[in-house]
Amino acid sequence: MTAGAVLLISGVHDEEPPQPSRVQAFSTAADSTRPAVHPLPPADPVGLRIAAIGVNAPITRVGLDAAGALRTPPGGRSVVGWYGDGTAPGSAGTAVAAGHVDTPTGDPGVFHDLGALTEGTTIEISRADRRTAVFAVRAVELYDRKRFPSKKVYGSSGRPELRLITCGGGYTERTGYLGNVVVYATLAAVT
Repeated sequence: MTAGAVLLISGVHDEEPPQPSRVQAFSTAADSTRPAVHPLPPADPVGLRIAAIGVNAPITRVGLDAAGALRTPPGGRSVVGWYGDGTAPGSAGTAVAAGHVDTPTGDPGVFHDLGALTEGTTIEISRADRRTAVFAVRAVELYDRKRFPSKKVYGSSGRPELRLITCGGGYTERTGYLGNVVVYATLAAVT
């Protein structure tokens, strides 16, 4: 799977989305802790909630385009796209979901405020099996789309993890957003 740069939208940018700071990035210490929560069996996600930034959105399955990039979720500003050929959120491995930062008219997208998340913020994924996988944010990083670290973002540690991706960085009318904001989260609880 290639970088989430496909999430580019060339809209009117009256309100710039928050960008993660260095404080939100991974610490230099390696994180080798194992979760206390056992991985869940696979089940499709149906909704995503991030109370800290007011997100409560449906999730739809998306795949890859002909170039191998993650397709953008349909529905513009209110839908999250989950890479349906990958790991289900809560199962062992890295689940990937993407959402728009804004719309072509400049309205905030579902992941407009993703760059404002901080370590420990809770992300809840409702699943088709009626369980909720609760993830805790470990880090939020901004990457230049030309140097997007695919292995780091999409690679699996073997534990239940979640990556949320949207556009970020600077913006130009000619090329759109210059980077991607990526949230790294680990399964913390199941309800």
